[in-house]
Amino acid sequence: MNLAATTRTVTTTWGSTAQERELAFPCDRYVTDPSSVLYRAITVNAPPSVLFRWLCQLRAAPYSYDWLDNLGRRSPRRLTPGLDQLEVGQRIVTVFRLAAFEHDRHITAVLPGTSVLFDDLAMTYLIVPEAEQCSRLVVKIAVRYPRNPIGLTVRALLPAGDLVMMRKQLITLRALAQRDRPLP
Repeated sequence: MNLAATTRTVTTTWGSTAQERELAFPCDRYVTDPSSVLYRAITVNAPPSVLFRWLCQLRAAPYSYDWLDNLGRRSPRRLTPGLDQLEVGQRIVTVFRLAAFEHDRHITAVLPGTSVLFDDLAMTYLIVPEAEQCSRLVVKIAVRYPRNPIGLTVRALLPAGDLVMMRKQLITLRALAQRDRPLP
């Protein structure tokens, strides 16, 4: 499938620019020939080091709608000591595994194994510095769906469902990083 020819909508590109969608993302090496890609992006008025530290918190909780994706437990609102000690293979965002990372630059996670929902799924949270106290957080999700009726259904529903959940996650992480940024 030629992904460049696919229709770009708010559910597939929320917040991202055409230039950001052309960037190289580490998740690309984990999903060959994706069925679809999704992008999400947000400006964060905090330096990459503060934003990255909050991305490390994804090891503790998803930071989205806690009542839905964190079994009703509130995602921590203070940094948890030690969560920035990353190692490949660690659990992240509840069901993913950390596949790669570069401090103050990116965290890349994969969904381990295959399932009836996905053949492969990987995502990168990429930090793009804009200024001394400002960053862009650009997320790319690469997915290869199984060729079965369930895969077709997931393919139809994932972009909108993920947008709702990840939008909340990114807005929450932005608020926390901006709160903790050093004052000029």
